[in-house]
Amino acid sequence: MLPAPLTELAAKVLDSLKARGLRLATAESCTGGLVAAALTAIAGSSSVVDRGFVTYSNEAKAEMLGIPMPLIVDKGAVSREVAVAMAEGALSHSGADVAVAITGIAGPGGGSADKPVGLVHFARAATGQPTVHLQQVFEGDRDTVRLRAAMTALGLFPPRPPT
Repeated sequence: MLPAPLTELAAKVLDSLKARGLRLATAESCTGGLVAAALTAIAGSSSVVDRGFVTYSNEAKAEMLGIPMPLIVDKGAVSREVAVAMAEGALSHSGADVAVAITGIAGPGGGSADKPVGLVHFARAATGQPTVHLQQVFEGDRDTVRLRAAMTALGLFPPRPPT
């Protein structure tokens, strides 16, 4: 069972996107599909969710999202550039109008001085709009980092505009 705050936020995102007639795709690495799971746990989500890409390996990022391997090698899988490319790749490899991407280091290992455990890059791409990037460093264990990353990713979607 997913934590209530995550599913509540997912429901708000779904409502907001449904009201605008928008379809969504996710591209997840360190969250391993947690965002897609939260969204699809809600009845009726199929009217908004187009698809989810779990691209945990570099090869998956390249094959499924079309990210050039030299970009991944040069910048690292956990980088602004790759997060942006993941979101834009999810948009172009789906029928979605908006896409969110998450790549990071959930831990407990894998961190470095430049890229510590808890570092997560996010991007939101939308048809006809500039891609938005966000970088966060979360404290806590692996589960905490993943949950906070999923919540942050969903938080990249603005609330429904006033009518």
